[in-house]
Parts: sequence; C-alpha cells; structure tokens
Amino acid sequence: MARRERKRRVADLCSAMERIAPTWAAAEWDNVGLLAGGEDWPLRRALLTIDLTPVVLEEAAGARCDAIVAYHPPIFRAVTRMIPSPRTQEGVAAAALANRIAVYSPHTALDAAPGGTNGTLAELCGLIDTAPFEAATPPRREAKLVTFVPPKSLEKVADALFAAGAGRIGDYERCSYRLDGVGTFFGADSTTPVVGRKGRLERVRETRLEVALPVSRIADVAAALKRAHPYEEPAFDIYPLATPPDARSGQGRVGRFAKPTTAAKLAARLRRLLKVRGVAIVGRVSAGVSRGIVCAGAAGSLPFEIADRPCGPGDVVVTGEIRHHDALRYQRIGAAAVALGHWASERPVLAPLASRLRAALPGTSIIISRRDCDPFQ
Repeated sequence: MARRERKRRVADLCSAMERIAPTWAAAEWDNVGLLAGGEDWPLRRALLTIDLTPVVLEEAAGARCDAIVAYHPPIFRAVTRMIPSPRTQEGVAAAALANRIAVYSPHTALDAAPGGTNGTLAELCGLIDTAPFEAATPPRREAKLVTFVPPKSLEKVADALFAAGAGRIGDYERCSYRLDGVGTFFGADSTTPVVGRKGRLERVRETRLEVALPVSRIADVAAALKRAHPYEEPAFDIYPLATPPDARSGQGRVGRFAKPTTAAKLAARLRRLLKVRGVAIVGRVSAGVSRGIVCAGAAGSLPFEIADRPCGPGDVVVTGEIRHHDALRYQRIGAAAVALGHWASERPVLAPLASRLRAALPGTSIIISRRDCDPFQ
C-alpha cells in the first residue's frame, strides 16, 4: 500500500522559505516572513508574485491558492487598521486574510540568499566567481560555559552538563576542555564550604571545565550545573560565541565577466533574456568592462560603498532603477550602469524559487502569477 502524503500546512511553506532564504539575512529595516495567516492553515497550492496587487489576489483566489509568496512585503510599517480594500497594500493583505490566503514575504532575505534575487540576476549577466558585497552574519546561536570543579566531582558535573544539552560540536557529543589549576576563596561566617574552612583564605585544586552549548539551552545547562556542582555557590561564566559570516549570503553580488564586454552589449543581452521593452544605460556604454556589480531593485549608494573596491572604471552596475544624482556619479567616476526597471530586475527569481519550493514541498502545487506585472507600461 502506498504511503499517504502528510497534509501540508502553511508552517511547511515557512520552513521551506527559511531554508531557502533565511530571515536573519534580511536587512534590519525590512519586514519579512509570514505577514498574514496562520501557520496551521492547510497548504495545497501557493502562488508566487513580485507584488501582491488586487488582480494578483483575484488570480490566487480563482486558482484556490492557500498561500501567496509576495516578494515585496504588502505590510511594511505598523498599521492601525486591517480593512479589505484594493486602494492600499494593507487593504489587499486584509482581503487575502478574508479569503483565508496566507501571505509570506522574503524580500531582502531572498536578495541575500545563495541562488536568490541577486544571484539569479548575476547569472543572467554571465558573471562568474561572484560574491556578496559583504557577507551576512548569522545570529549568535552558540555560547561557552566555563566553570571550576573539584577533581572528584568533575565527571558528575560534566555528565550533568552534557545531559542538559551542552558539549555538542557538529556530529560530536560530550565535547569539553579541562585544565587543572588552583582556586582561592575566603568564606564568611554564614558559609558552609565543601572543602577547606570558613574564615580563612583557602587554596584548593580545581579543574577548569569548558563546554559549548546552544544559546537556547543556557537556562537548562546553568540549572543542571547548580544541581550537580558540590559547591554552595559554584562560579561559572557564560560567553557568547561570535558566528562567522556566511560567505555565500549577503546583499548584492560582485563578479567578473569571463570575457570583457561593454555596457551596451550587456544591456542588449539582458533586454533579450528578460523580454523588457527598454533599458537605461549610464556612463561610457561602449568602453570595455570586466567586473559586474549586481543589485536587483534599487542599488542606491551600495556600489560606491563596497569595502574592498568600490565601483570605478572598468565596472558596470546592473540594477533596477538609478537615481539622477547617482547616474551623474557613475559618469564622474568613469563607471557604467544599466537600469532594467525595478520589477524587471526582480521577477527572474520567481522561476528558480518555484522549482526549489516544488522540491521542498512535494504534493504542493506551486504556480507563478501571470497577472503580476511591471506597473510602468
């Protein structure tokens, strides 16, 4: 008998999106994740779109979708009313709720993710050896506990810490570091020392015990230490451990062209691949370029702030839209830039995102909106 597929929930979509585009990588100012709906709602069909507009919501409802993954968050700032209406972004989100359609937005989390918005656009540009402008740093998830234990109680305390969730590094368990030394204390009259006497300075043999632990287990591990440690007042320190940056994740992409090209040739290539009506080109459009700087949507001042080498001669910036004064700046520094249109620079990510969600959520229908379109006609 064939095994029945577990019924999917919106929580499964959230988990899949978190794996594809972790929310911790989003810009601090952004609003990403599940914005409307319940994680326990059923999930049979989901629609992907860049913008959640009234016609896209109508499309989703007509296709009987249970969720919409809208790249741009329809709820961005704090709102005081959620009244269904086609006139505001929040109103469209409220209408989705009224239709019991959940709304998830990845926005800059998807920009930063490997294979996300910027990665897809960089690939279309023909860039190789790409890297983010600056690697994103995952949140702190690990800490280190250090305590001091008399040798005869060392194994009892270590076992208690391990049982509470400490001492795991990758696939290794019961990991610790131990160093013998001498501890000192002076107990007041109200104390009852386990070793030595109160009222005088004592020197005792102790072992420094160090263990790594998840931040989420700090309270449990500290409680286990206090229960297992023989001292009235066990000394211990907890240090937060810095998480190394994820070199694959971060905003924007910088790479090189396998063969030098020009901004004009690159613009023609992207116009053909993306099927856009027209693109805007800034700077020396016929001069050779060897490095590409990609930032879907609006690059703003980011290309001028790349830490190791800001944009300059020999570079071409590919983005969605460029402000007038930034265009003048590209001209002054001898760089070139291509503006594809905000929507057009982001839309290509939907196809690979749909493929990844289909692989992550077998049995769930993942469709790409046909009514999502560039507002500029």
